[in-house]
Amino acid sequence: MQPSVSNTPDAGWKDKRWLWLLSPAVPVVFSASLLAFAWSGHWVWLLYAPVFIHLVLPVLDTLFGEDFSNPPESAVAQLEQDGFYRALVWAYVPFQLAGTVLGAWLAATHDLPWYAFAALVVSVGSFNGIGIGTAHELGHKKEASDRWLSKLALAPSLYGHFYVEHNRGHHRWVATPQDPASSRMGESFWAFLPRTVLGSLRSAWHIERERLARQGKSAWHISNDNLQAWALTVLLFGTLVAWLGWPVLVFLVLQGAYAASMLEVVNYVEHYGLLRQQDASGRYVRCEPEHSWNSNHLVGNLVLYQLQRHSDHHAHPSRRYQALRHFASAPQLPAGYATMISVAYCPPLWFAWMDHRVMTHYGGDLERVNVQASARQRLMRRWPDSMRNVGP
Repeated sequence: MQPSVSNTPDAGWKDKRWLWLLSPAVPVVFSASLLAFAWSGHWVWLLYAPVFIHLVLPVLDTLFGEDFSNPPESAVAQLEQDGFYRALVWAYVPFQLAGTVLGAWLAATHDLPWYAFAALVVSVGSFNGIGIGTAHELGHKKEASDRWLSKLALAPSLYGHFYVEHNRGHHRWVATPQDPASSRMGESFWAFLPRTVLGSLRSAWHIERERLARQGKSAWHISNDNLQAWALTVLLFGTLVAWLGWPVLVFLVLQGAYAASMLEVVNYVEHYGLLRQQDASGRYVRCEPEHSWNSNHLVGNLVLYQLQRHSDHHAHPSRRYQALRHFASAPQLPAGYATMISVAYCPPLWFAWMDHRVMTHYGGDLERVNVQASARQRLMRRWPDSMRNVGP
């Protein structure tokens, strides 16, 4: 049975062709703030990226609201074949790399007080974190050029193994206890972060080791996708160290770590508490839109290549960003990603905002939820009737 799309899938839909320029504009505008600092010497320019992400974007999402319209199926083939949309994703990468180089130069050549250095780390880490989202879109495509650009977009964040783990690990095990990138109800982001970082790294290595073993090759073979992606990081960082000196490596590692944390807080938001049920044979059911949190907030989707329509993406991974749809069956986030990641940093606020939404999605049945084992007793006390409402 196919999940139902929006009740009025074609109503109000308009091709947002030129508005999609907001996506590759992110590294351009963020880098412009770095140039403004270099020109003016005022360190407050370095706060532009975090202020935009955590304050301006939530306000814009509120002002412009949600867009539930879907492209008609008659338009999807043309949308996906239009090279304009593909070029917009490509455009992010060179601007992202240029901004990283500019940030490294500022860190190495300017005598920055600690707070300005921290702001520079967060600023550059911000557009490299969003760059992982760009790598996400590119990595799902079949074309070799897109896949290599995906690895290149991951180079500044030191997170090249995401290319393997996301496509062949996360998409297989999403919304199950086996997936390190699926957060569990009652699990704080700060508990999730080390679990997903280490688990994703182990998973990516295991996936490639098994793939290469089937080909009779060592895990250290040059065709290992993890090694290829990590080599691009070594090449980028090595070039910058040769130019600017060893101290710049501290900046590069810190901004990369911040970028990776941005990816993981988004992962935390996307599948919190959701669980694919098991059939009679013990196999997990096919991933459907109901297994990912969705958001239709217009501005955030334009900035993030529609990553927030995550429900359709997981149900149909090869579908390009411009054609992703809203599904009526998908659980909806109360706000866009920019707001949700800010809330996720504060566990009590996150639990208060999201736990009852998870329970509502599953009809009050805690047994159908992906629950953090250490939080189960606490959650059972909060919803004492849930264990008596076990569904089919």
